[in-house]
Amino acid sequence: MTPQRSLHDLLNRSMVAGLVSFFALFIWTPQLHAESYVAGQLGMTFPQPLKNGDVTQHGLGGLTISDQPLKNSIMLGAKFGHYLSRARWIGVETGLSFANPHVKEGSLKFSGTGGSATVSGLSGLSQRMIIWDVATLVVRYPGFRLQPYVGIGPALYFANLKGPAAPPGQSATAIGMNVEGGARYYVTRRVALFGELQYHRARLGYTSNDDNPAADPFGFRATYSALTASVGVSYHF
Repeated sequence: MTPQRSLHDLLNRSMVAGLVSFFALFIWTPQLHAESYVAGQLGMTFPQPLKNGDVTQHGLGGLTISDQPLKNSIMLGAKFGHYLSRARWIGVETGLSFANPHVKEGSLKFSGTGGSATVSGLSGLSQRMIIWDVATLVVRYPGFRLQPYVGIGPALYFANLKGPAAPPGQSATAIGMNVEGGARYYVTRRVALFGELQYHRARLGYTSNDDNPAADPFGFRATYSALTASVGVSYHF
């Protein structure tokens, strides 16, 4: 075989390998331009106790209450987001999540200027939490397959609390915050898997029963915060 023929064969093989590599890159890596996505996620919410409680029930004003421990809960969620074309590392995301961080059974301590008193043997309360992450600003590292990201933004909280004695209980709506971080891995150009941590925090006001002396549960305000770990699947278009 002549040196010229060997060089020719080498160039042909290199060209074929380059075309195959380019085709594989086009098929399997996401396009780094403006893109939108929808996603579903499943996770576990680990709430902190309801803290800094103030009694708002009429006739019981001026009292504070001790922290109320909450149970861990399964979380279901959905997201929709969009990354910009001119700044492909910046995006905006909105999401909706659902969890049931119920109030544990136990005791409650009331404190005021006249002293304190503890009520023991209280039954647990059923708490439903729907959180709308209205507009989360997301910053990602626009790699090919693996893309870490962080985000922060305002959130709306729609909470419902029910006691065993006097349904339907009461509700609370509040504005709070959402902080999130995670990593997305593209399985194909359109489909990606992701893992995420979210932190939510808001001041809830369960005040809809303030005028009901027989209310169960009674009216109060407290700070809700929770860390959620989740996994999900997203479709990009």
